[in-house]
Amino acid sequence: MFNGKTKSDNFSVGGDAPVSTSASLIGAGTTMKGDITSNGDLRIDGTLVGNIHSTAKVVIGANGVVQGDINGQQADIMGKITGTIKVKDLLQLKGGSMVNGNIQAAKLQIEPTANFNGECHMTQAAVGSAPSGNGKPADVKKEVKHAEIAAAG
Repeated sequence: MFNGKTKSDNFSVGGDAPVSTSASLIGAGTTMKGDITSNGDLRIDGTLVGNIHSTAKVVIGANGVVQGDINGQQADIMGKITGTIKVKDLLQLKGGSMVNGNIQAAKLQIEPTANFNGECHMTQAAVGSAPSGNGKPADVKKEVKHAEIAAAG
């Protein structure tokens, strides 16, 4: 409408995965049931009952709720997650977030007021990492029965 492109300009021919150059948004007040697969960035500010599979960044806003698994390149979590989170690069648990489930990431950043209950598996990043002697990425397992991180004060 504004840029002269048609909607089909963003999709490849033959049923292949769509090529996305912008973020998708599930807005506050929206509830979805089902799995989401995305090649672009994805932000959830509403509620999703289902799994997320993304080849890009996944952001769960402060009011966002996900009941299901999240797989992506990176993830910023500010809302509530019940399920497994697997990211290939950086996982950030922001202040006020609540995660009930296992996490797996190459890099992990947890802010002081985040709440995490589950197991954490740290793996080496796929790009620029040296494999262990057996040709597989080295896994470091950290088991956390209950980890509530709160700001001192």
